[in-house]
Amino acid sequence: MTRPSVVILGAGRMGQGLALALGAAGHGVTLLSRSSHPIVSPLRLHVGPRGDALRAGAVVLLAVPDGAITSLAAELQSEGGIGSRHVVLHLSGLRDRAALDPLAASGAALGSLHPLQTVSDPATAATQLKGAYAGIEGDEGALAAAELLATSLGMIPVKIPAEAKPSYHAGAAFAANYTTVLVGVAERLALAAGIHPEVARRLYLPLIRGAAANLEAGPAGALTGPVRRGDVETVAAHLAALGSEDRQLYLLLAREALRLAGEAGLPPEAAARMARVLDRSAAAG
Repeated sequence: MTRPSVVILGAGRMGQGLALALGAAGHGVTLLSRSSHPIVSPLRLHVGPRGDALRAGAVVLLAVPDGAITSLAAELQSEGGIGSRHVVLHLSGLRDRAALDPLAASGAALGSLHPLQTVSDPATAATQLKGAYAGIEGDEGALAAAELLATSLGMIPVKIPAEAKPSYHAGAAFAANYTTVLVGVAERLALAAGIHPEVARRLYLPLIRGAAANLEAGPAGALTGPVRRGDVETVAAHLAALGSEDRQLYLLLAREALRLAGEAGLPPEAAARMARVLDRSAAAG
């Protein structure tokens, strides 16, 4: 399989990580940046005119913040370095092909490739990205290029309709960002219970790892705990122990857990008892 050459604009962690991973996968890669970023070896920044680098590439990745995508696309259009032989992809999980509208007149294929994975260390990106999913979107040529790049990295490409990207990206926030937030809440409750801070920071990590491993069976199949068991006494005790804001968060999550528990086979009468406990707590404020 021919591996197209790639030009990456933006040398943050994701830009550098993709440069290293794509290079290791056999793509010729040029990394461009106007800012002074610490660069991971063996990466090198292109220091000549941007147009020269763009002419050498087939696929152009805009590895910049969401708010900078359209302005960068406008710059590229005004410079005239992008033409009909190019594919231009941005990496936003939220925005779609329309973010690249300033390049529409160039004739380039336009779309997006969103790695559904965090890259905290560019040097380990190839390992982190392998096996992860990639949301791809755009016109036909962009989809083909995005799928090729994703599969060459060992990622699993998934086509996302443009209008569905906000919903898809909100799911990513729940899965990653808000999982972290919930761990922060759990740590705070452990501290309130008098557990030493060093222990509280790690107390729930084995439990989280076990829960994550169980998710291979799907959320309903993986769900454990008092809501899944229909244990109204335990849930009532939790709610009584929590402050007002934590109680409201618990109630929101418990209602979703109750929906999953029903899917997993919690008997209707047990689900009804649980719903009454949650309703009483919500009414009491």
